[in-house]
Amino acid sequence: MRLHTALMWTIKRGSEEKVRELFASYGRPEMIIRDEQGIERGKLLSTLVFMKDNIVIRVADAEVEDLGMLAKHLRKQPAIQELERKLDQYLEVPRDMSTPEGAQAFFKRASMDCLVARGWDD
Repeated sequence: MRLHTALMWTIKRGSEEKVRELFASYGRPEMIIRDEQGIERGKLLSTLVFMKDNIVIRVADAEVEDLGMLAKHLRKQPAIQELERKLDQYLEVPRDMSTPEGAQAFFKRASMDCLVARGWDD
């Protein structure tokens, strides 16, 4: 199944250049999405990050069964973990990603609904 998802958050005013640098230099997550047994369950096709003033939006496009599987995959990626750690100091609204409840609250607050996703082959 093709899945598109986006997160939106605000950063502290004046930190825009630092945040640009973080996103410009962070590593790539693994493309292949695997379950706990190591079986391939999908692919991360692309990620995009947009920023306007102090609003940041991260979009992911994946072929995966569900959003939970994509979230687990990204959460395990060292490049994503490092970026998120560095990004925390610039967030306007603090988040607690150290617990499942804290991460769930952040994702609930930051998630955006995909209204339309069209490709040339649709």
